[in-house]
Amino acid sequence: MSSEDSSVKSAIPDRSLRICADRGGTFCDNPHQRKEIVVKLLSQDTSNYQDAPTEGIRRILEIVTRKQIPRGGILETDKIDYIRLSTTVATNALLERKGHKHALLITRGFRDLLLMATSPAPRSLTSTFAVPASVLDSPGGRRACDTRGYTSDPKAEEHAVQFDENGKVKRGYRGAGWDGEGDAEGPGEIMQGLSGEAVRIMKRPDLDVVREDLQRLYGEGYRSIAIVFCHSYTFPEHEMQVAALARTLGFQHVSASSQLLPMIKMVPAYLDGFFSGFDEKLKDGRLRSPRVEFMGSDGGLLDLNNFSGLKSILSGPAGGVVGYALTSWDETRKYPIIGLDVGGTSTDVSRFDGRYEVVYETTTAGVTIQSPQLDINTVAAGGGSCLTFRNGLFLAGPESAGAQPGPACYRKGGPLAVTDANLMLGRLVPAYFPKIFGKSEKEPLDVEASRSAFEVLAKTINGSQEKQLDLDEIVYGFIKVANETMCRPIRALTEARGYATSKHILASFGGAGGQHACEIAELLGIKTILIHRYSSILSAYGLALADRAFELQEPSSTFYTAANRGTLKARLDRLDAEVRAELARQGFEGEHVHTERMLNMRFEGTDTALMVLPDGKDGDGLEDFEAAFKRVYKAEFGFLLETKTVIVDDVKVRGIGKTFDTLGESVYSEVAKIQERPVDRSKVDSTYSVYFDRVGRVKDTPVYLLPALEVGDAVEGPAMIIDDTQTIVLVPGAKALLTSKHLYITLG
Repeated sequence: MSSEDSSVKSAIPDRSLRICADRGGTFCDNPHQRKEIVVKLLSQDTSNYQDAPTEGIRRILEIVTRKQIPRGGILETDKIDYIRLSTTVATNALLERKGHKHALLITRGFRDLLLMATSPAPRSLTSTFAVPASVLDSPGGRRACDTRGYTSDPKAEEHAVQFDENGKVKRGYRGAGWDGEGDAEGPGEIMQGLSGEAVRIMKRPDLDVVREDLQRLYGEGYRSIAIVFCHSYTFPEHEMQVAALARTLGFQHVSASSQLLPMIKMVPAYLDGFFSGFDEKLKDGRLRSPRVEFMGSDGGLLDLNNFSGLKSILSGPAGGVVGYALTSWDETRKYPIIGLDVGGTSTDVSRFDGRYEVVYETTTAGVTIQSPQLDINTVAAGGGSCLTFRNGLFLAGPESAGAQPGPACYRKGGPLAVTDANLMLGRLVPAYFPKIFGKSEKEPLDVEASRSAFEVLAKTINGSQEKQLDLDEIVYGFIKVANETMCRPIRALTEARGYATSKHILASFGGAGGQHACEIAELLGIKTILIHRYSSILSAYGLALADRAFELQEPSSTFYTAANRGTLKARLDRLDAEVRAELARQGFEGEHVHTERMLNMRFEGTDTALMVLPDGKDGDGLEDFEAAFKRVYKAEFGFLLETKTVIVDDVKVRGIGKTFDTLGESVYSEVAKIQERPVDRSKVDSTYSVYFDRVGRVKDTPVYLLPALEVGDAVEGPAMIIDDTQTIVLVPGAKALLTSKHLYITLG
């Protein structure tokens, strides 16, 4: 290293770089905080690099240190404080039905569970099913264990097996079905489960037989195993035995439902590829700095030890929700916000009304997942969604061109996609778009490739109908289909739940969001749009604003009664202390830590449980969970089952370590006092031919560069506003006012 290199490197303090990276299905965004260095690159470009986040961080380190760092080398982490990651890899794997080959070990007799699922009406009316994994019955008996003494018996507690304080049976089961001799209805050892329930061991797994079956699976190429045994939520011992055996046989990813809930890991293989590019310090979870943090599906940051594939399903979209929620919400005005994240592969839609809307069971692309997640609706419509014409219909998605090969204009021989349509309509300008294509990674978008592919498709379309459409009409037809697809989940989050869509603010972000925002708002009757300065990388920007989260949950299976209330409170207190201790280990203490104490509750005889967080207005105001449960239940279903007792299925404490105390003045307060003025025409950087609905081609549409605009400048459509990572299309009748952090767009 030269003396000049040494001085440059030493001038940068150790632990001073804070890097956030969002890996999507098409692009990877790397904003480095404080100095605001932004790097955007393809999420997959195997001819040039193996891992996109690693490559983005390498480029940032080159910029900061002013030193060339060769690809493929081990990156030093001395200067890095933290790296925060989110990813849509798992989301896109579900949407496109792409993922690692994996096998499921399940209790004998339950092999059809994947087929049956929850038996929703659309499935029950079909005659064919798709099995998403190889299914292998767990050998060694019909069931390894079952639970005793937990029924709808009105005297269930009286008849249940009783244990002493050491977990030993004090008195056996005395309810219906007792054989009059043993401690339950039949033979088998009785043990106390984690939930307090009595568990009868009917047959232990025959590990020799299991070993033979696992070896056969390994020989067939399986490296990922999911283990789901009945009653493992309260008695996980059998799952743990099989999981340990699988690991000794070489399976790389072993998921036990009792540890992760029923979901197979998909992301660790990606994480392994990321860590291989850095020195060993980055993997050491004991170090406060450098450290790696991951965005969980519930909007909280997790360290390496607490992150899993289960928590990654909506990791990328969650970063965007945090980003728009914290930058768009006004605690005084309380305007509800719809988040529209249009990425390369999918569009993610969410709603924020002062608090994150969390759900505990979701269905993404037909796969039901039980895990705390932000309530995000995902559809397979994005910049990379493939455009096809089948059976007389224009289709956008669900297949995606991704980044490899990408849309036709990416110079890799890819299919037509939404990006090609926007390029043909003039809504993307190659001169301003990042030149990261071709073998040299320095070539612009290929307009001619898009044009040639559309001309071939246009002949097919016009040849199938009497009415002849010109090329612009055909291309815009695909945009209209994509826009309508993006509107569907918004209506599901608003109108389907009793909210007026038109009363919301639309916060648009994602790489393709600015090209569609105005037209989507018009379709929904929304009059105000917010586009953050960093909207194209808002999922990565949200990582810098996000809070650290840690939670603990235990099964319960008890009635909620006055007698049990103290016991449940004691369990919450214990979990609360453990959560605070973990956050303190991660560097958050005192007023920077907030905990939420919850019970998962349901009426006896029903299977619909609600995670309940009481407030001071419920009942006696002292964590009255029963009053809170009835409030939430009535709001959800409109009635109460007054004669039913309430059951507690789970006890949970979630801790939040606050990253920021305040983010300053809201955009609405700034707009209220800003001095608005028409933008000076001298700021027009160029003009371009752009196609608009009902207007047609506007050949001299002005193009403004966002960095050249000043706070208070008002731009009226038709126009385009562009920076290094995004293109924002203003339709005729729209007006964009530049604030310090947003474009505040109103529609006439």
